[in-house]
Amino acid sequence: MFGLTFEKLLIIGVIAVFLLGPERLPHYAAQLGRLVRSMRDMATGAKDRVREEMGPDFDVDWKKLDPRQYDPRRIIREALTDVDPFAEPEKPVVARAAVNENSAYLQHKRKREALGAGEPAPFDSEAT
Repeated sequence: MFGLTFEKLLIIGVIAVFLLGPERLPHYAAQLGRLVRSMRDMATGAKDRVREEMGPDFDVDWKKLDPRQYDPRRIIREALTDVDPFAEPEKPVVARAAVNENSAYLQHKRKREALGAGEPAPFDSEAT
């Protein structure tokens, strides 16, 4: 605000304390408090008056305007397709890959199922 940092404001405050002196300082501090309070009341009154005159349609829902809720990929996808953004989402379709009947997994499964109830599993002496 006007290029003033906290340190500069603190220095101005210390200088004001020395210039005003301990006799007049409480009076001016009370005046500053009244000024800040009246400015806050004016801002609140203006906000209430605007809301009153504009009606409930112009109330701002700040959560809807939060930029963190927007997904840029979704926005681009909706812009490039003719999808209604307000339509209910459809259930996703799961694509299944074609099954290779000669895969190693299915061959092993067939061998395992071919074993009898009391027959031991095959043993591979070269397996680690």
